[in-house]
Amino acid sequence: MSFVRKAWKLLVAIKDGLVLLLMLLFFAGLYSLLSGRPNPVAIPGGALLVSLDGSLVEQPQEADPVAALLGNSPVMREHRLRDVVHALETAATDSRIKVVVLDLDKFAGGGQAAIARAAEAVDKVRAAKKPVLAYATGYSDDSYQLAAHASEIWLDPFGMTLFTGPGGSRLYYKGLIDKLGVTTHVYRVGTYKSFVEPYTRTDQSPEAKQADQALSGALWQNWQDMVAATRPKAQLASFIARPQEKILAAGGDMAKAALDAGLVDKLGDRTAFGQRLAEIVGPEAGKPVGSFAHTNLDAWVAANPLPSAGPAIGVITVAGEIVDGEAKPGTAGGDTIAKLLLEGLSQKNLKALVVRVDSPGGSVLASEKIRQAILQAKAAGLPIVVSMGSVAASGGYWVSTPADRIFAEPSTVTGSIGVFGIIPSFENALGKVGVTTDGVKTTPLSGQPDILGGTSPEFDALIQSSIENVYARFIALVGQSRKMPVAKVDQIAQGRVWDGGTARQIGLVDQFGSIEDAIADAAKRAKLDPAKVHAEYLDQKPSLTASFLKSWTDRNRDGDEQQGSADLISRLSQQRTLALFQAVQDAQGLAQGPALRVQCLECPKTGVNMTNSSKGVFAQLVAWLAR
Repeated sequence: MSFVRKAWKLLVAIKDGLVLLLMLLFFAGLYSLLSGRPNPVAIPGGALLVSLDGSLVEQPQEADPVAALLGNSPVMREHRLRDVVHALETAATDSRIKVVVLDLDKFAGGGQAAIARAAEAVDKVRAAKKPVLAYATGYSDDSYQLAAHASEIWLDPFGMTLFTGPGGSRLYYKGLIDKLGVTTHVYRVGTYKSFVEPYTRTDQSPEAKQADQALSGALWQNWQDMVAATRPKAQLASFIARPQEKILAAGGDMAKAALDAGLVDKLGDRTAFGQRLAEIVGPEAGKPVGSFAHTNLDAWVAANPLPSAGPAIGVITVAGEIVDGEAKPGTAGGDTIAKLLLEGLSQKNLKALVVRVDSPGGSVLASEKIRQAILQAKAAGLPIVVSMGSVAASGGYWVSTPADRIFAEPSTVTGSIGVFGIIPSFENALGKVGVTTDGVKTTPLSGQPDILGGTSPEFDALIQSSIENVYARFIALVGQSRKMPVAKVDQIAQGRVWDGGTARQIGLVDQFGSIEDAIADAAKRAKLDPAKVHAEYLDQKPSLTASFLKSWTDRNRDGDEQQGSADLISRLSQQRTLALFQAVQDAQGLAQGPALRVQCLECPKTGVNMTNSSKGVFAQLVAWLAR
């Protein structure tokens, strides 16, 4: 009986502890939500502080509650592009904002087209005769593309500028696969459809290398043209071509080399930078030297919601990999997007539809499900306009085919019109440990795909025929959409990836323009005044749990040393390390499918997150209570 009593007391104590913990989480979340909710009247103005401590994406990923509770929440924050653009554009016309500050110290980048759109918003601030000051300890390609539009670029005296351009190494798994005895059965159509090459080769094929080099060269030239247009006096070309000469001439002082080349305007630490801002907007009361009166980006976004008056132009976002079934924001679940779109058609009184695509593709079936939902809007008489972001390739182009008009940017990565399938089998791996397979068949396809004993010739022929059929459908859809002979589509397809400028020349897109241009065009097609409509974003509503987690993590983000080093070399190394995480995802994709895909390998990846295993919500709660 004594043992039972002790056990009962232990169970009661555990129950009481869990109840107390849940109550603490509830009240802490309520406090965070209430304290984090900005009051427009209380916006102090002064400077608008745009701290891009993370990546710039079309659609941020939603925090996984289980991962957050276990301490595996994303380290890298994701900023929604339209929020940043809207914040900058409203700041340009708001008298409370005297200067905009771009804190790029921990900017992890984004697609070239996304950064270019944010840069256009910075230009509007400067056109309103307001200064824009940028600061970082180090500038790389992405951060400098945005900083180049500032009126003053500041660099830490111990910092550097380092421009590397597109390109780099990619992992190939053929050698490992052979050692393990895994057989990869590949089915594909497209000379340049290189997604399967990491599983079938130890290096890049000549065809893939040719296409990759052309794409990288075009994107790099776009980057240089954009930067040179905003910083015409900077010695950009020579600094890129011979960086070592510039640095040696400055005695190895990389910050001074950047200053001498005209890449930056001022050298100074954060205190000096803050004092410069205090000269413009005044110091922040009760704060140390180097503080300045400002409003944070999140508070400004919340206090300046998007317009909601006038007829509604629906905007559905296809962002991230296209996958079967349901998916959270940041991944394009076929069922999820189709449901959001069909609900919007039935409930929102939409006058036109803009499909915003920022995806390298994925599942054939999910891509087709999204396309069919878009066709429902077309059948209802709505004009359909596609707005391509940084990437709209493979399945991202598949879902674009119903469009009446396609907008893209010169640096959009698109095309990759090709199809492939890949299935692993393990007969050789099992044979290495003495395991064999045998059985009976009632048809040539019995037990297929046999991942234990190997696929049959009949099955391989069937799948290859199916792949060819899907490719024929793909190019037929493109031909019908672009009013182009299928034979011509086949010539520019073959899985090849194109930059937006070339895609426009060969007829895959209609014109350059932002999502705002696409919305205006959709309004005109619906015979509406573009100035009197509003964008109705058909987004998933975040759950209460997700809202709580976002509020909690945002509130505890300041001062978190594990967000990443401000040292540029360390940050670039951390980004390269993401290739190892990509290898794990590739292995999962190989094992879990889908077998039939329209997906792009060369497309740049943005918003890739690692996880933080050492500081979950429970640990943060303890830290908060200890304050």
